[in-house]
Amino acid sequence: MVDTISSVRGRPRRFDVEQALDVGQRLFHMHGYDGVGLAALTEALAIKPPSFYAAFGSKADFFKRVLDRYAASVLALEDILRPDRAPQEALADLLEGAARTYARDPHVRGCLVLEAARGGADVESVKLARQAAERRRDQVRVFVAKFYPEVAESVTDFVASTMSGLSASAREGLSEARLVGIAQTAIGGLRLLLQRSQESSAAAP
Repeated sequence: MVDTISSVRGRPRRFDVEQALDVGQRLFHMHGYDGVGLAALTEALAIKPPSFYAAFGSKADFFKRVLDRYAASVLALEDILRPDRAPQEALADLLEGAARTYARDPHVRGCLVLEAARGGADVESVKLARQAAERRRDQVRVFVAKFYPEVAESVTDFVASTMSGLSASAREGLSEARLVGIAQTAIGGLRLLLQRSQESSAAAP
């Protein structure tokens, strides 16, 4: 059961936006966007619908803020894809970190962004999730292109597809150990791809 935003009897309830986003993040991760109705959401936040609309605009706007918060705090790419790190090291940390993170909490397995991105493209929540996912793909692409511009696109596709597969497998119940094993296998393939690109560049006239 998700904790609601508490209040002290006899005093006005103090609305904490960050706590509200945290509660919303957990609800959406557990049940999906469509599985969390406005009534359940406002009840979990311990506020009335008018207060919710005043604070966030709409359920979709709230979901976008949740996605942005999740992307910035879970596997934060700014911390992992630092310019002082070799791509092999940074991307290996990203994939293995994803494997561990996606299986850490049995109630919120997988990646909130990637799981929300599955589904019909005309659904607003799916569009928002795909936009968030594409922004993260762009971060990976830009990082790789600084070192291996020739394969930046294919490496990005490989990393994104691996993370999507790890997320789906985590939702299916694979253990952390098995997910880490998958990530390590993918890391081996990634290192080989980058090595071949480096050798090809060195051999070019």
